[in-house]
Amino acid sequence: MIEVDVTRPSPPYEQIRAQFAELIKCGVPAVGTRLPPVRQLAADLGLAVGTVARAYKELEQAGYVTGKRGGGTPGD
Repeated sequence: MIEVDVTRPSPPYEQIRAQFAELIKCGVPAVGTRLPPVRQLAADLGLAVGTVARAYKELEQAGYVTGKRGGGTPGD
């Protein structure tokens, strides 16, 4: 679903943020669906946890998702 190309000029967190934002705009995942846990997505993509956490934080700040500590991050 989410892919990161480290050879692209945009940083990995921005690639993650942009891809999730586009998916959310298209209705995938459905409203209320939790995004993958930060640690899991980081492991799946071979990235640092902080990179994925930053992407999720930016999605939350932009109003795409709502976060709840320990409860996952459901898409709005």
